[in-house]
Amino acid sequence: MAHDPLTSAVVLAGGLSRRLGHDKRRLQLWGAAGPTLLAHVVGLAGRLCDDVVAVLNDPDDWAGLPARITPDLYADGGSLGGIYSGLLAARHEYALVVACDMPLLSEALLAAMLARPRDYDVLAPRSLEAGATRNRLGLETLHALYGKRCLAPMRAALESGRRQIATFFPEVRVAVIEPDETLRYDPLGRSFVNVNTPEQAAAVAAWLEDAK
Repeated sequence: MAHDPLTSAVVLAGGLSRRLGHDKRRLQLWGAAGPTLLAHVVGLAGRLCDDVVAVLNDPDDWAGLPARITPDLYADGGSLGGIYSGLLAARHEYALVVACDMPLLSEALLAAMLARPRDYDVLAPRSLEAGATRNRLGLETLHALYGKRCLAPMRAALESGRRQIATFFPEVRVAVIEPDETLRYDPLGRSFVNVNTPEQAAAVAAWLEDAK
């Protein structure tokens, strides 16, 4: 698959892994000979976009990662701060944003999102499961495209102490990928699965083993 020359990729990798108990970025869900979870997600992003930014605060621990590393500019900004930091560092007008703890990302779904006409500032899929997201819109905001027009309203939200990602959405143009389109590219509906607990890690490792 050819690189998208108009879009950066931003991989959010600044979480604290509290529920997992150790650094989720270093999980090797593909076995001891496989990549770390962060390296896998960065590698997938690099197949789609020619500019990959990883947002993390321990760059010395990730020498050799095939991404430009930028720090999270808002220590207490949560995921919104990470998106802002990555989008600010992105070389292109739009950035595809994913979290580093999503091992089952669908390259086909992400490519379809990249191919959509850019008549939006935010493009996000609607969750496949009711109540699965923290925003009332039910959107998967850590599997989304953001344009640089979002930077100013993001910054205003962060400066006023608002951390929920969707808090600035009323100020920008938001387009939605509905579940039927998501399932067209990802029939098993696993793109949005993330790894936060040992149980989730074990379930994903089992799925990956079964898929071999």
